[in-house]
Amino acid sequence: MTPAVRLLESRGVAHRVTAYSVETASESYGLDAARALALPPATIFKTLLARLDDGRLVVALVPVDASLDLKALAKAAGARKAQMATPAEAERATGYLVGGISPLGQKRRLASFIDDSALALDEIHVSAGKRGLELSLAPRDLITLLEATPVALARH
Repeated sequence: MTPAVRLLESRGVAHRVTAYSVETASESYGLDAARALALPPATIFKTLLARLDDGRLVVALVPVDASLDLKALAKAAGARKAQMATPAEAERATGYLVGGISPLGQKRRLASFIDDSALALDEIHVSAGKRGLELSLAPRDLITLLEATPVALARH
C-alpha cells in the first residue's frame, strides 16, 4: 500500500486501485496507463512538478495527452516564470519515483494546481504512487484533498 492509498483510506474517500503491467523504460507512463487500462487519455492526469522563479516547487496535474503550459502555471501561482523540476527534485520532494508520482501522500505538502478540464469528469485517474498502479476517484475529492486550484493548464 502506498502513502496515496493510505491517505484515501484514512480519510474514507471512495476510490479504486487498479494494477497494470508497465514497461521499465517509457516515453510516457501516462499514455501507457491509458492503453493498458483502456481509458480515455483525457481522464488520466499526470503529476508534474515545477520550480517557480521564487524557488518554490508546485504540483501541476494535466491530462496525459496534453502538455503543461508553464506560463499559465506561473501566473496561477503568482510567479513570473516556471520551469519543470528535475527528476531528482521531483523524487526528493514527493518521495515517489518518476513515472509513479502521485499527487496524494507526498513527502512534502506543495501548492497544487489542476487543469480545469477535470471539473467536467465524473471520475479522474492518477498515479497511486507506484508505476503500474492507478487510482480512480471523483475529481472534487482529489481537488479537496490537495486543496488544488483548478485553472487552464493544459496545452493540446
